[in-house]
Amino acid sequence: MSTWLRRFGPPVEHRARLVCFPHAGAAADSYLDLARALAPEIDVHAVQYPGRQDRRDEEPLGTAGEIADEVAAVLRASGGDGPFALFGHSMGALIAYETARRLEREPGGGPLRLFVSGQTAPRVHERRTDLPGDDGLVDELRRLGTSEAALADEALLAMSLPVLRADYRVLRSYAWADGPPLRAGITALCGDADPLTATGDAERWLQHSVIPGRTRTFPGGHFYLGEQVTEVAGAVRRDLLRAGLAG
Repeated sequence: MSTWLRRFGPPVEHRARLVCFPHAGAAADSYLDLARALAPEIDVHAVQYPGRQDRRDEEPLGTAGEIADEVAAVLRASGGDGPFALFGHSMGALIAYETARRLEREPGGGPLRLFVSGQTAPRVHERRTDLPGDDGLVDELRRLGTSEAALADEALLAMSLPVLRADYRVLRSYAWADGPPLRAGITALCGDADPLTATGDAERWLQHSVIPGRTRTFPGGHFYLGEQVTEVAGAVRRDLLRAGLAG
């Protein structure tokens, strides 16, 4: 297994694969609950960005494109493992999309489905050059629904803020480059009380594919996925079945 990917169970032949991309400040294990909810039919792999957990001694990469280049190379090398889909939440949605674009440059190399969650569409994403300081990052975490107990944990913040700052640099520097729409179908998901992504924002994602897509709205805010994991897993499973990836 590459340093870029983590698997949450033993490898099983002929299972559908779902490769998941974490949100800003998160690590691969943020998808552990989703992996459990999708088992045993779907083999979940999660991307481990550099600069955190077992890759904490590595320098974070500076752009979504750089991360997508690395992950696309890993997925090309594992092409013999069969078809797969991608899932990304928040910052991870943009990286998953850019990874899909790179994979589709080779015939038959792309995912069968792209799931994007809690993120505005690439075409309308606002590029920004300013980065908040520590207090600004804490305020942003609070606005997105992080618990006050977590925000009051000084040791946790000291460990988390450098990673979050690097990820915000990736997120805010993202600028969409014109190109052909994806051949993979898109499912766009969001929480109905997400301060960053409304249902209309999710619908704009569907313009990035030649195949008619689907939107799914769940109760909750930006981090609705943690509260609605069973329902999200059901939606993912159904759309993978429609794409011919799960049986």
